[in-house]
Amino acid sequence: MHSDFDSVLISRERIEARISELAARLDADYGDKNPLFICILKGSVFFFTDLLKALTIPAEIDFMAVSSYGDGDTTSGYVKIIKDLGRPIAGRHVVIVEDLIDTGTTLSHLCELLKTRDPASLRLCTLMDKPERRLVDVTVDYCGFQIPDEFVVGYGLDYAERYRNLPEVYILSRKVYEK
Repeated sequence: MHSDFDSVLISRERIEARISELAARLDADYGDKNPLFICILKGSVFFFTDLLKALTIPAEIDFMAVSSYGDGDTTSGYVKIIKDLGRPIAGRHVVIVEDLIDTGTTLSHLCELLKTRDPASLRLCTLMDKPERRLVDVTVDYCGFQIPDEFVVGYGLDYAERYRNLPEVYILSRKVYEK
């Protein structure tokens, strides 16, 4: 293992198995609803594409980019929409797909914004959840893994735009981000 990492937190095999389970639940819940899945860029793209490939139901997709981190590694509390949806969601069953829910600040703001657009339903699906870091209450409808309060990278998650391409989720060594 590379010296930038303390350990593998979630293996590729565990990710694949959990995605299959989440897809089965989504298939059952949305089989007759033609849902719209929204990928929150950039970190969610790996999870999003693998999840959508595992679905058996028809589904439409769109993308949003939001940020509350700026250039740092801690939330600023201010949420900025960088890329908005390309279509209206009124009357649609919407599933937001996120890589990691940490403080809940960004997702809470995003959910409130999307609710004003009058979707038929709005649910949240995340690969990872850090409930002990939550500052704002967010309901997670579909969760891959609850993880400890560690700095994680890989499978879409980054530190300073590095490590996204790794196929597993790693705990980043403190020596990397506490320089």
